[in-house]
Amino acid sequence: MEITVLNSGYNYALCVALFLLACCVAWYLFRRFVSSREGDLSIAREGELYFQTMAEALPEIIWTATPDGQDDYFNQKCFDYTGLTLEQLRGTAWAVIVHPDDQEDCLTKWQNALRVGEPYEVEYRLRGKDGTYRWFLGRGNPVRNSAGEIVKWFGTCTDIENQKQNQQILEEQILERTTQLAEANTHLQEEMIEKDYARNELDRQNERMMEELKKRSERATMLAKMGELLQSCVNRDEVFAAALGFAPRIFPAVRGAVALLNAGRNQAEVIGSWSGCELPAMEFEPTACWALRTGHPHLVVAGDSTAPCAHAAGVKNTYLCIPILAQGETLGILHVQSTDEAPQLEASELSFKTTFAGQVGLSIANIRLREALRAQSVRDVLTGLYNRRYLEEVLDREMRRAGRAAQTLGVLMLDLDHFKRFNDTYGHEAGDAVLRETATFLLKNVRAEDFVCRFGGEEFVIILPTADVEGSRARAERLRSKMGELAILYQGRSLGKVTFSVGVAEFPAHGMSPQELMAAADAALYEAKRGGRDRVVVASVKESEAPASTVVDKSSAGWN
Repeated sequence: MEITVLNSGYNYALCVALFLLACCVAWYLFRRFVSSREGDLSIAREGELYFQTMAEALPEIIWTATPDGQDDYFNQKCFDYTGLTLEQLRGTAWAVIVHPDDQEDCLTKWQNALRVGEPYEVEYRLRGKDGTYRWFLGRGNPVRNSAGEIVKWFGTCTDIENQKQNQQILEEQILERTTQLAEANTHLQEEMIEKDYARNELDRQNERMMEELKKRSERATMLAKMGELLQSCVNRDEVFAAALGFAPRIFPAVRGAVALLNAGRNQAEVIGSWSGCELPAMEFEPTACWALRTGHPHLVVAGDSTAPCAHAAGVKNTYLCIPILAQGETLGILHVQSTDEAPQLEASELSFKTTFAGQVGLSIANIRLREALRAQSVRDVLTGLYNRRYLEEVLDREMRRAGRAAQTLGVLMLDLDHFKRFNDTYGHEAGDAVLRETATFLLKNVRAEDFVCRFGGEEFVIILPTADVEGSRARAERLRSKMGELAILYQGRSLGKVTFSVGVAEFPAHGMSPQELMAAADAALYEAKRGGRDRVVVASVKESEAPASTVVDKSSAGWN
C-alpha cells in the first residue's frame, strides 16, 4: 500500500511537470512561428533556449520529432543514460537500444500514432551505457498549429524501473498472498470436506447404531415375551414349541438347534431346530460337545481345528454351543451356526443367546419342579403308585367320561391276605418290601390306560376304563393267579407266598357315583375275605343296593 501511494504521488508530480513543459514547447513553437513570420529570429532563438533549459531541468528523457517521425532533439539526460550522441539517435536509430522483446510493440505503437496523429503510450526497456536495461514509460504527443496540422511531436521517456521493481515486488507479494490464500482456502475446503465426511460418517454410524439399538430392543422385547410365555408352559413340549418358534425371530441371521440330555444323562437328543440347521446326528454322547463338558459357551471358528465338537463334525461354518443350565444343572445345549450371508457370530450377540438358553433351562426346571410337586401330591411315597387323592380325582373323571360315551368301567379293590403276619414275623421293613413288590407286579400286569392306586394300608384299587363286569372279573383272576406265583425276597430270604383278595364292581351296574361304586367293590372284597381269602368276588346289584351302611361308611370315609 505504501509503494502504491508513493508511485501515485510521483506520477502526479511528473504529469504536472510534463504539462508545464508541453506548454513551454507549445509557446516556443508559437513564438518561433510568429517570429519567422515577422522576421525576428532573435525571439525564436530565445524561445528555443528557454525550451532547452526547461527540458534539461526535468529528470526525464525529453525528445522531439518532426511531423514525419524523425527525431531531431534529445535532452542531455538521454545522452547520459545511453552513452550515444544526437547523430547516433537521430531519425529512428534510437530503436536499437530498445530491448529486442519490446521493439515490435514499441515501433508498432509509434507508427500507429504517426498514422492517426494521436498520442501514444508504451512501456519498454532501454539499454544503458553500462549494457543493462531499465524499464521506461514512453509518451508521445502531437503539437498542432492553429490550422490543426501537426508541426512537431513531443515526447518523454520516464524511468519506471523502480516502479516496475516495486510493482514486481507487489505482484510477488500479491501472488504469494494469493497463493497463501489459495492454499488456506484449499486447506479450509479440505478441512470442510473432511469435516463433512466425518459428520456424514458419524451420521451413518449413528444411524447404524440407532438401527442396531432398535433391533436389539425389538429382540430384547421378543426375548422378554418368550420368557413370559415359557413361564406359562405346563409341559416340555410347549416349552420347545415356544422356544423354537421365537428363535428365528430373535436370531434371524443364524440357524440353530436345541438338544437336551435324557433322564440318564448319558445321551443328548436334538429336540428341534430352526432355519434349516443340520447336524450330523440327532443323538450324541455328552462328551461329544465341549459346552457340555466344560459348562461354558464354546465357539468354533470356521476352519479352526483346535477343539471342534464331535457332534458338529462336517459343519463348515462358524458355530457356537451354549449350555442350557438351570439351578446349577446342565440340561442340554443351544447350538447356533453362522450362515454364508453372515459368516461371523458377533460377540455382542452372546448375551442374547445365553439369556435365551437360560430362559429355556429355567422353564424346563420349573416344569420339572411342578411335575415333581404334582407327583408328590398324587403319588404314594412308598410304592410310587397313585395315591387315594388322585384315585378320587381320576375315578370321578373316568366315570363321567364313561357316562358320556355310554361305556362301562371296572373297579378292582385288592387287599393283601394276612399282611399283619408279615409285619409281625419279618418286621415293618419287610412289609414295606411286600407292598413295593406288589405295586411293581400290578403295574407290569395292567394296560397302559388302566390306573393302579394305593387305597391305604395293604389295599389297592385298579380302575379299568371300558371294562365290563365279566372282563374285570377275568383280569382280577389272572392277577390273583400270577400273584401266587410271585416270589418276594427280603435280605436274601423268601417271604413266602403272598396272596390277595379282590372285590369287583362295574359302572353303571353297581353304582352311579364314585361313592356307590367304591362301596360296592369294598363289599365284594369283604365277601372275598369272609369266604376264605385268595379269591375274587363280584359285587351284586343286591349288595350295592343293600343297607350296608357300615360298608359305605368304611369305603367313603374322607371321600367327599
